[in-house]
Amino acid sequence: MKTENLVRNHDVMSQDYAMIDGLQTVAEAIEHAVKSRVNVLFVNKRHADDEFGMVLMSDIAKKVLAQDRSPERVNVYEIMVKPVLCVPGTMDVRYSARLFERFGITKAPVIESGKIAGLVSYHDIVLKGMINKVS
Repeated sequence: MKTENLVRNHDVMSQDYAMIDGLQTVAEAIEHAVKSRVNVLFVNKRHADDEFGMVLMSDIAKKVLAQDRSPERVNVYEIMVKPVLCVPGTMDVRYSARLFERFGITKAPVIESGKIAGLVSYHDIVLKGMINKVS
C-alpha cells in the first residue's frame, strides 16, 4: 500500500472530549461534560508514571444511576476505566478499527508526545477516514 493513501488517527480524530481530575465527584464531572458539550471525559494522570483514565456517560449510568448511588458522593476514580487503551496519532485507522473490535471498545484517546491530542472513534474512522479514500 502506498503511504500517501494511508489515513491516520490524527487525520480523523475529534476534539469532542474534556479533561477532568479523578478526585472530582461524578456530579462535578457531569457538570463539566454539560458545559463542554461532550460525552467523553478523559481523566488526567496523577504523576508521570500513571496512566490516563476515561469516563463515558454510559459508565455513569451503569455504575452510579443504575446502582442508586449519589453522584455527589462518588468520585470519578471509583468508576473510570483505567488504564485506557490509547492509540498513536500516526497509526493507520484500519489498525485502530481492528483494536476496537478485538477489545470491544468504540473509541480511544489519540496520544502524541505523551499527551492526549484527540479522540478517535468508529464514527470518525468511517465518516472522516473512509470518505477520504472513496473520494
